Amino acid sequence: MTSIYLDHSATTPVDPRVVEAMLPYFTDVYGNASSGHGFGRAAEAAIEDARETVASVLNCSPSEIIFTSGGSESDNLAIRGAAWAMREQGRGNHLITSPIEHGAVSKTVDQLAALQGFEKTIVSVDQVGLVPVEAFAAAIRPQSTVASIMYANNEVGTVQPIAELAAAARRNGVLFHTDAVQAAGQLSLDVNQLGVDLLSLSAHKFYGPKGVGALYVRDGVRLTPIQTGGSHEHGLRAGTQNTPLIVGLAVALRLAYEELEERTAHYQTLRDRLIEGVLASVPGAHLTGHRERRLPSHASFIFDDIESDRLLTSLNVKGVAGSAASACKSGSPEPSGVLLALGYDPTLASSSLRLTVGAQTTSADIDAATATLTDVIAAISRSNVSNVPA
Repeated sequence: MTSIYLDHSATTPVDPRVVEAMLPYFTDVYGNASSGHGFGRAAEAAIEDARETVASVLNCSPSEIIFTSGGSESDNLAIRGAAWAMREQGRGNHLITSPIEHGAVSKTVDQLAALQGFEKTIVSVDQVGLVPVEAFAAAIRPQSTVASIMYANNEVGTVQPIAELAAAARRNGVLFHTDAVQAAGQLSLDVNQLGVDLLSLSAHKFYGPKGVGALYVRDGVRLTPIQTGGSHEHGLRAGTQNTPLIVGLAVALRLAYEELEERTAHYQTLRDRLIEGVLASVPGAHLTGHRERRLPSHASFIFDDIESDRLLTSLNVKGVAGSAASACKSGSPEPSGVLLALGYDPTLASSSLRLTVGAQTTSADIDAATATLTDVIAAISRSNVSNVPA
């Protein structure tokens, strides 16, 4: 049976060139980067080279890059660290976000509100998942300190007007963070064009290793560390630095942006072929998210009278790997909170399917996956009809 992997928004395979670049730092250059001897200095040099590489992609200073364990830690450090620091400075305690954020953002904001006395405003999105700039600006108060809106949504692929949102925040003295985990490797990360103060990345979304991420912190933005210990990462992230994974992140990011035009053209061609094929072949299929303002690799659907769990199980048996909503939520019987926020009823919000293409995906894969999906949904529909009581 042929296996077709269409879950690249969940994770990507590590590029062999990235693996090759990391290998010496497991066995040859193994010193602790905080040590003063030659072994440590060699590791430190590799980390600082990686920092410069990431900074060149983001168009910022290397000193503005903090390495972390991944996107979730970067989100936590950005939001908690900025919220705590701003409140300590007497700037206020009001946070702003949207209802379609990754849990690393939404649950962090919820916990700050529930346990530490912060106030929050959740700005509603429209039916395709866009945060209206006017509504965002209207949510800002004199006590607002930090806003966090994701660059591109992991469940429906919609790309937000980050530059406009960040400009509204800046005009009112509010720090603006964006979770760019899904956007990295597909959209521009130029922080000056975006106008953001904080930006989160995770290497395994752009053909790098799992367990490593980065946080951009604009010069002058103060963060309170959320992890205490040593003075690593400019005092913001205690713990021995993972040299091989940091090297891998930087190489993967460099390759992604050196090859950006070729990669995104490939993704978009296959994405459009997939969307058009599914909508033409599958009765009761509906695209979710914005048709044009979406990630080049991302297709997402809902289906009339189909349950996600059953659909995913059937596709997996046939060799097609996808996900229902976010990979972090797959297996949950609850409707997608993102789709509920977009205005879908709970039944439709429980019928989601996300199929995301990658560098190795082919047109043949797309055609085979579309045919399999069509057959599987037809079989489920027939079963649903036969199980209806007379």
